[in-house]
Amino acid sequence: MYRDWVWDAVQAVEKYCRVENGFTGLQNVYNPKAGRDDVMQSFFLAEFLKYAYLTFADDSLISLEKWVFNTEAHPVPILSH
Repeated sequence: MYRDWVWDAVQAVEKYCRVENGFTGLQNVYNPKAGRDDVMQSFFLAEFLKYAYLTFADDSLISLEKWVFNTEAHPVPILSH
């Protein structure tokens, strides 16, 4: 279910936000035809693409028993007690 949701989001970003040299934001996500903001936010790369990648990555890529992700999608080791 979650992979389906992420795939839908990836396809929407490709359809509505892809521009010649990267990606841009939308002025109104509820009405993609309302215009673009001509800005590629840093969190698009730092968070959205990382989480999308991790959603579809093989489970052996990183152990979720040993790592947790912060809000910027950076892996942080889980310290032993």
